[in-house]
Amino acid sequence: MTKTIAVLLVLAMLIQIIKPLNLPGMRRRGDFWKLAVVAFAVWSVALILREFTTL
Repeated sequence: MTKTIAVLLVLAMLIQIIKPLNLPGMRRRGDFWKLAVVAFAVWSVALILREFTTL
């Protein structure tokens, strides 16, 4: 699951660099770092949930 999330978010960052997504707050190529912050947050939540579900 975390690998899938990581791959999808890296692809979104690459697309943002090539052609901006035109979402609010994501209109410039240099805004790809915002996707990196979101990716880190989503990945962290996925890892934490995985730890709690294996108890």
